[in-house]
Amino acid sequence: MDTRAPTPVATGLRLCLHALLAGLLMLVAVRAVGDGAPHGTAVAVLAAVTAALYGAGVLASAVQPHTRAAAVWLAGLGALWLALLVLSPDALWVAFPLYFLQLHLLPVRRGLPAVVVTAAAAIASFLLHGQEVTPGTFIGPLLGAAVAVATVLGYEALFRESDRRRELIEELVSTRAELAAAERTAGTLAERERLAREIHDTLAQGLSSIQLLLRAAERTLPGDAPATVHVRRAREAAQENLAEARRFVRALSPPDLEHGSLAGALSRLSARTSTPELTVQCAVSGTPVEMPLPYEVTLLRTAQSALANTVRHADARRAEITLSFMETSVSLDVVDDGRGFDPSALPRGGGSRSGEAEPGGGFGLPAMRARARSLGGTLSVESAPGQGTAVAVTLPLPAAARGEEVA
Repeated sequence: MDTRAPTPVATGLRLCLHALLAGLLMLVAVRAVGDGAPHGTAVAVLAAVTAALYGAGVLASAVQPHTRAAAVWLAGLGALWLALLVLSPDALWVAFPLYFLQLHLLPVRRGLPAVVVTAAAAIASFLLHGQEVTPGTFIGPLLGAAVAVATVLGYEALFRESDRRRELIEELVSTRAELAAAERTAGTLAERERLAREIHDTLAQGLSSIQLLLRAAERTLPGDAPATVHVRRAREAAQENLAEARRFVRALSPPDLEHGSLAGALSRLSARTSTPELTVQCAVSGTPVEMPLPYEVTLLRTAQSALANTVRHADARRAEITLSFMETSVSLDVVDDGRGFDPSALPRGGGSRSGEAEPGGGFGLPAMRARARSLGGTLSVESAPGQGTAVAVTLPLPAAARGEEVA
């Protein structure tokens, strides 16, 4: 029969049900033959046939809850039991395991009426065999039916609850694995950014300074000076190592900056953030120039953080990212038409960009300000209730990006 929950408890309950029905059928047959009842042989044969049919149904894989095969099998058992009930009053006790079978294998809308009919047949057997009618005549079968209904429906409810908990546990395990993977990815990306920043700020800048000094020394030396050749070779070695360091920096760049420019990364960010409720556009003004990786990372992370706050808090319909290249600086503006807020109401040192201060103060604005300040830039926030929000970061362009003579 049903194998959906092959647990020790479920297996034990099924074995007990099998033993109960087999024992009761054996009792009916033994009492009919031993007492010399008029139909003793017929009762024994019917009991054996009922037991055989029951065993066949137990072993049949087609007999499953809520299937046609189960309904046909129960109908056959019921017919044999009614025949036994006509021949022997002791067959009344077989009704109890039948209750469980009917409730377990039939849908509730059919199982409950089947139990009622079975209980009525058991009560009617008292009248058929001329037994003394007492309150127990009615209470016994009905009480047995009530116990069977409560037991089976309670077991079904517990099984469904256990199944829901199993699914919840599986979902939690899967979510935990996804979170762990996300944390590992975030840690990897953060470490890549840190390494790129360290290489750029230390090795690359040091090699650039060495190259400038060697170039200056080379210009001051006479062309035929013995040291000129060595200075030139040292400068070329520094230039080669600087190029190699920059290749390392590019290899460690964030994924959004690996396959294109900052403008392209901002355009992809706008496309990813746009939804039917929020339209995000990206624009570039001025002549784009190549900037060191930390500058691009700072501008990209600022745009990501500002847009994340727009999506979570601003309830805006439009947002625009503008990347502006000027002679000595570069700026990034993120403007939305959301509900805005009062910047002066933010907790000191933190708070959400939407004005809904996070418990203890958020880290979005401080993180953006810290990034801007680390490169000598500034961050400004302009907003008012009902008038949207504008976040602007301005960074001074390094000498190399301005076209001055640096490596």
